[in-house]
Amino acid sequence: MNMAKEYRLSAERLEELKQELTYLKTVREKEVAELIKEARSFGDLSENSEYDEAKNEQGKLYSRIAELDEILSNYTIIEEQETARDIVHVGNNVVVKDLEFDETLTYQIVGSQEADPMNGRISEDSPFGKALLGKKAGEEVVVEAPAGNIHYQILEIQR
Repeated sequence: MNMAKEYRLSAERLEELKQELTYLKTVREKEVAELIKEARSFGDLSENSEYDEAKNEQGKLYSRIAELDEILSNYTIIEEQETARDIVHVGNNVVVKDLEFDETLTYQIVGSQEADPMNGRISEDSPFGKALLGKKAGEEVVVEAPAGNIHYQILEIQR
């Protein structure tokens, strides 16, 4: 039996995904159908790049709708942790020190659907996220990276 992946979302992200799905199923679906209808009117479909492009757009649209349906049927809300406030959980901001470069960095641990590493939002499923989860301030963590192991020290855990 194949278990569906469970997506961990903040309440804000859940609302964003629901709004995106509604938009795609109402407004965007009609726009793409109109593009296809318009492209068909140009005649011979075998040499009609507008038609091919519209059909590709439709494929992407249905793929994203299916992805959102999957997420929205298998999610849990990330709750604010009431216990163990000194341990890294999803939703925390974590201040770490890169021991090699002596840099202090702040990251937020988020569910995989909210990850945005360029803006400091690290997925709980990433090697870095997995290394941090369950650790306490003061602990050192080692993250396996393609370039070799990276050593961090957790300086602070923020709610």
